[in-house]
Amino acid sequence: MQREKEIYKVTVVGSVVNAFLVIIKLLAGIFGNSAAMVADAIHSISDFATDIAVLVFVKISSKPKDKSHDYGHGKYETIATTLIGLALFVVAVFILIEGIKKILFCTSGGVLQVPGTIALWVALISILGKEAVFQYTYRKAKQLDSEAMVANAWHHRSDALSSIATAIGIGCAIIGGEKWAVMDPVASVIVAVIIIKVAIGLLRNGMGDLTERSLPEEVENEILEIVKSVPTVVEPHELCTRRIGNRYAIEMHVLMDPNVTLKEAHDRVTEIEQLIKERYGEQTHVSIHIEPIE
Repeated sequence: MQREKEIYKVTVVGSVVNAFLVIIKLLAGIFGNSAAMVADAIHSISDFATDIAVLVFVKISSKPKDKSHDYGHGKYETIATTLIGLALFVVAVFILIEGIKKILFCTSGGVLQVPGTIALWVALISILGKEAVFQYTYRKAKQLDSEAMVANAWHHRSDALSSIATAIGIGCAIIGGEKWAVMDPVASVIVAVIIIKVAIGLLRNGMGDLTERSLPEEVENEILEIVKSVPTVVEPHELCTRRIGNRYAIEMHVLMDPNVTLKEAHDRVTEIEQLIKERYGEQTHVSIHIEPIE
């Protein structure tokens, strides 16, 4: 419950900042005659939408297991991560296409309108605000081990990068006039490529967890070492691992002396479970099958 409250708190902070930026960016884009700033405002709207997605899905994922969900609802958090990655990808492609269109327009002899200084100031405010929210969200996401929050943090960072491109383009246009106005779409294309790379990484992680991808090799090796440290337990094998939201699910077979009592075998398995949960959290799912040494 405490984890859920912390995630809500962090996400609400981001939502307030996003709502404020959406308003001032739209106003600056309209009154400052900056198409780049309007596009940046659309990016901020996507940030606001993903904040809502995190709030909804984390609420669902925090529910305990029930009759229809024996492993809990952690996958809903993974779904949120995947949706955020998809939203990032779509927005980045939109920015990329619009930037290319403007470049082609300029190369064919077209002239882009020089934006007003108000658009530049708003872009600078957006950079500082979004970077601050990214640092705050990312730090909390690591503390709470929330993939959805990590994804949302990178969405904040992508908005900051978008604002950097916007600021560069607007600044160049103001300094150099119409001849330098093409720098606006050039910068936006570069940033769009960066955002697409981040989005693909988030989608890869989300889809990996949804398709039951195993935990990293170093984590599995660490699990095996923990098991081997327990007396009378040898040769852990058939290790199966996966991630359920912010929790691990671990299943394996172990060999034991066939002459040990049932109680002793049970005590050893319980000891393994406790060691694993101490390392990876109390909510870790652990299933161990005992086999006699032949």
